[in-house]
Amino acid sequence: MLRTRTLVPLSLLAVLALTACGGSGSGGGASSARLQGAGATFPAPIYLRWFQDLASKGEVKVNYQSVGSGAGIRQFEAATVDFAASDKPLSDEDAAGIKRGAVQVPMTAGAIAVAYNNPGCELKLTQQQLVGIFEGKITNYSDLGCSDQAIKVVYRSDGSGTTYNFTKSLSAFSPAWASGPGSGKSIKWPIGLGAKGNEGMAASLQQIKGALGYVESSYVRGDLQAAALQNAGGSYAKPTTKEAAEALGSIDLGPNLTGSNPNPKAGYPIVTFTWILLYKSGNGDKLKSLQQAFNYTLSDAAQANAPALGYVSLPANVLQKARAAVASIGE
Repeated sequence: MLRTRTLVPLSLLAVLALTACGGSGSGGGASSARLQGAGATFPAPIYLRWFQDLASKGEVKVNYQSVGSGAGIRQFEAATVDFAASDKPLSDEDAAGIKRGAVQVPMTAGAIAVAYNNPGCELKLTQQQLVGIFEGKITNYSDLGCSDQAIKVVYRSDGSGTTYNFTKSLSAFSPAWASGPGSGKSIKWPIGLGAKGNEGMAASLQQIKGALGYVESSYVRGDLQAAALQNAGGSYAKPTTKEAAEALGSIDLGPNLTGSNPNPKAGYPIVTFTWILLYKSGNGDKLKSLQQAFNYTLSDAAQANAPALGYVSLPANVLQKARAAVASIGE
């Protein structure tokens, strides 16, 4: 069964982050530290859970602003945050341009659902049908075996790692899409209405009858349903944690821990890891706090929270490498 949760508006997510950071800790060491981070909306619910847990223990206090991967990367490049979060890893060229160096740490993973608001309609989409919807060539649910209802496409209007991964999959599904709209954090969509953040996307989908768009799977709730999608092996899967984990198991992250697979042969086909971006050097007196925070999020106890929130716990071999990456950053 697809995990669901109560949607939290983007503005409230920021308030929750500030609330999590506001308590006075009684512990020693890094208890008085305050870290500033910004970035991806995709993992925001689990990040805020982890950061609230840290604050409640009287340890590191983290203010995480859920502003989208693109905005988070820009703040990281400008060195106005202590860390950033992105569903799209930095390219080698972009990473080389970070004066203090960049260490990219996989933190959690999940599925990008094709969510729609049309109760009573059970969508089972081939890869070409999915592309056809976002090309504007398939415009009615009746073309997909459901009753007459116009399809109203919704897309992310902000620079988004979710968009990057979703459009990478569309490009892998269709050479025409790859040579046309293509892939990126922000593209020129052939059709549709824009919404900001996974939170804004989910809200728009809830409000518009017949709407269809893409969101992190834990945002599918209420009248929204998730379509079953065809994978490269020809099977159909929904974005459950089990099916996402099967697909993620086929991804080789490589030596820099930034690999992906936009069209796996097994499991749900649109999945992604999501990364925390840390500075290789220049962390100064924040170093201990950064390592304490992310050693906790990579702990077995914290990772065990992922499935209940609609995410996938990192595999043991990935966790080992991620913990080593956190240990590698310096003052």
